[in-house]
Amino acid sequence: MTPQDMSQAALKLCRTAPVIPVIVLDDAKDAAPLAQALVSGGLPVLEVTLRTAAALDCIREMAAIPGGIPGAGTVLTPSDVQAAKDAGAQFAVSPGATDRLLGACEEADLPLLPGAATATEAMRLLERGYSVQKFFPAEASGGAPALKAIGAPLPQITFCPTGGVSPKNVADYLSLKNVACVGGSWVAPKSLIADGDWDAIEALARDAAALSNG
Repeated sequence: MTPQDMSQAALKLCRTAPVIPVIVLDDAKDAAPLAQALVSGGLPVLEVTLRTAAALDCIREMAAIPGGIPGAGTVLTPSDVQAAKDAGAQFAVSPGATDRLLGACEEADLPLLPGAATATEAMRLLERGYSVQKFFPAEASGGAPALKAIGAPLPQITFCPTGGVSPKNVADYLSLKNVACVGGSWVAPKSLIADGDWDAIEALARDAAALSNG
């Protein structure tokens, strides 16, 4: 898969809903009911971060949920790419980008949303063919004003800002012309997962899915 094809696939995912849930799960038993709640609430694209031992099993569980589109976040190495794809991930997200990681995703035909935090990083990815990128860490890198400023000289890049995005600032990001969606963990808080309160998570997802983009 070429970088251009990967960016088109990533853009399609980003335009599915205004928010991509960023999910951290410690127990695979929570994966299916969480995915069902998020999908039912209108957020079908699910980023499961590879930060826990249960992450790959969670992706496997979510891959069986009708309408769900599970992917792997915190993908750092070629071995992460293969493990994520074998588990059923339909896309990958990385906090940054290296040539080895990009090459591994291209070889595996796994659409990647590569991370960039500066104009130089964004330009390097664009030079390789990646026109859809993750802006990370969004708030720590200057937030919506910084992303708007980057968009002025680089209007051909579309971003998914992630990192510090919350209900308080999400509208600021979604109002930007160069933003297709945001990544956020507030729709799947650990407290509600621990309580098994799937109805509350579905309600959060519905609110997020109703957000105006642009």
